[in-house]
Amino acid sequence: DASRVGVFNNSAQVWNHTFFWNCMKPAGGGRPTGELAKRIDEAFGSYEKFAEQFKTAAVGRFGSGWGWMVLDGGALKIVSTANADTPMASKQTAVLTVDVWEHAYYLDYQNRRPDFVQAFLDNLVNWDFVAGNLAKAK
Repeated sequence: DASRVGVFNNSAQVWNHTFFWNCMKPAGGGRPTGELAKRIDEAFGSYEKFAEQFKTAAVGRFGSGWGWMVLDGGALKIVSTANADTPMASKQTAVLTVDVWEHAYYLDYQNRRPDFVQAFLDNLVNWDFVAGNLAKAK
C-alpha cells in the first residue's frame, strides 16, 4: 500500500532527524567515558576501532542514509541504513547516529563525507545522550 510507504518514510525521517540532533551538542565529540567507553572497548576492541567501523559504515553508504551504533540482541553493532530506514524496523535499538544525506554536510563539506563524519566524531557527538540511550536499553 503506497500510503503506508509514505507514512513510514516521513515518520521515520522525523524520528531519525530528532535522534540525530540529540546525538550532537556544542563542544561535543572526543572519547566517551565510563560504562559506554567500556562497552565500546568490549564490542569493538578500542575506541579507534569503533570510530573506524562507524566511519566506514557511514561513508560507505551509497546515496543517502544513516550510520548507526545499535544494540542488537544486547550486543553493540555498527549498521548503515538507506534513505529513511531506521534500526527499529530491524528490531535494533538506536544508540548513536550520523546523518549522511547530503543536506547534512554538503554546504560545509561538499563531497567530503569522510571529513564530515570525522568532524562529527571529533567535535559534535553528545556522549552523555549516547550513554543514556545505552543505559535505558539494558
